[in-house]
Amino acid sequence: MGSAGPVEVEPMPGYWELITRGSSAMLGAWRDCSHCGLEFSKRTLLDNAYITWTEIALFFFCAFLWTIIRKRLTESLFKPLAQWCRLMPKDAAKMPESAWKLVFYTMSWSYSTYLLFFSSYSFFNDPPSVFYNWKSGMRVPTDIAIAYLIQGSFYGHSIYATVNMDTWRKDSAVMVVHHIITLALISFSYAFRYHNVGILVLFLHDINDVLLEFTKLNVYLKARGGGHHLLNDVLSNMGSVSFSVTWFWFRLYWFPLKVLYATCVSSIQSVPNIPFYFFFNALLFALLLMNIYWFLFIVIFVVKLLKVKEVNDVREYEDEDARKAAEELLKDAENNDDDAGHHNSAQRKHVQNGVTKDKHL
Repeated sequence: MGSAGPVEVEPMPGYWELITRGSSAMLGAWRDCSHCGLEFSKRTLLDNAYITWTEIALFFFCAFLWTIIRKRLTESLFKPLAQWCRLMPKDAAKMPESAWKLVFYTMSWSYSTYLLFFSSYSFFNDPPSVFYNWKSGMRVPTDIAIAYLIQGSFYGHSIYATVNMDTWRKDSAVMVVHHIITLALISFSYAFRYHNVGILVLFLHDINDVLLEFTKLNVYLKARGGGHHLLNDVLSNMGSVSFSVTWFWFRLYWFPLKVLYATCVSSIQSVPNIPFYFFFNALLFALLLMNIYWFLFIVIFVVKLLKVKEVNDVREYEDEDARKAAEELLKDAENNDDDAGHHNSAQRKHVQNGVTKDKHL
């Protein structure tokens, strides 16, 4: 398989150019793939997929480690913090999840930002360069391999966490599918040495998770202690606006025009017989469709915000599980505060009133 060297940086295409040139490239690749089939795919997989048992073991170890770290932080930091802030029971039950995700996504997005803007990689400003000098089985740079291990193991953990640890929401089933597709993209892009474009995909998606969890935490905090806190109210509204804007800009503008154009058009130009061309593009288009699906939630969210002027997550279920989680939190607070003074007694009374209120919602 040949590879093309660096060329002059191309201007970013528009949507129409993506559709026309992308469809033309894919149709051309389909016509040239007369020998494609199951047997060819198996041979291509064996010839081009490079991943070691050590790397697989590290993946499972780190996925388990994320689960342990989250449980420890939840019990030792996030739950006590929720009690100290005197959050309403239903908010205290959900706060640890958002706090954990905010910590992780801030770290992961900061690292991706460092790789793309503060190192020697030019993938963001020159997306076609992700395929320059591509070779089957080429060495993955250590800094990118670390990013892949962090992200891949986290999404492995997230599949378990969405089902067993997170609050179940209207789109949780879609979220599980999203995590599976993302993990497949991360694993196969690493094995096939498409790690350069993978870093760009992760950067364009993680920023929205940072803003989402930041907004949700401020929603929980603005009603702490039974009062209204203006600063958290303002921050939640600023976060919701930033989240909506960056979702469109990063996932529906930059993602298709930088990533999908590079994988559909530039990949064929640089590596005419690039392996699993249709498979990877199908996964990336599925990711785009899910981004559009979630954008519908954002539109509903913005309409609701304009009507009631209050930020809430439209995906939340007001269900029995949230109430039970709140009651468990209350029991923990009572067990830990038996010898506390007047301040803690007043706090328990406030929490009990909140649980009673939730039961009648």
